[in-house]
Amino acid sequence: MTSRALIRPAWTPATIALMVIGFMVYWPLGLAMIAYILWGDRLEAFRRDVNLATDRVAGSFRKGQGGFGFGAPRTGNVAFDDWRDRELARLDAERRRLQEASAEFEAYARELRRAKDQEEFDRFMAERRNRPSDVSPVVG
Repeated sequence: MTSRALIRPAWTPATIALMVIGFMVYWPLGLAMIAYILWGDRLEAFRRDVNLATDRVAGSFRKGQGGFGFGAPRTGNVAFDDWRDRELARLDAERRRLQEASAEFEAYARELRRAKDQEEFDRFMAERRNRPSDVSPVVG
């Protein structure tokens, strides 16, 4: 970096003094100054990357860009756009059917587990009732 600014991301007397003062006033300020000294020259590239990413996200929210889900921009070919809309609706209906089948299977498996647990519990209780008791009542 060829900058001649007094406060620049480098180990200059001014930045060292600001770092020391930052630690004396409030320690996170001192840490922030160290971070600026070490990585400050990367701030311009970081800012440019953030701006590009923000522009891409904002562009996806513009009308017709379809920022969420299956929404896609119109191609200009009406027949293709209509076919794509029908296919997406069909796929969405298939997804809903699969989710319903999954929920039904979960309920079925839950009921099977409950029935198996009930059977094991009933068997345990029957064995417990039929077991001879070795303990005599305490007379006091």
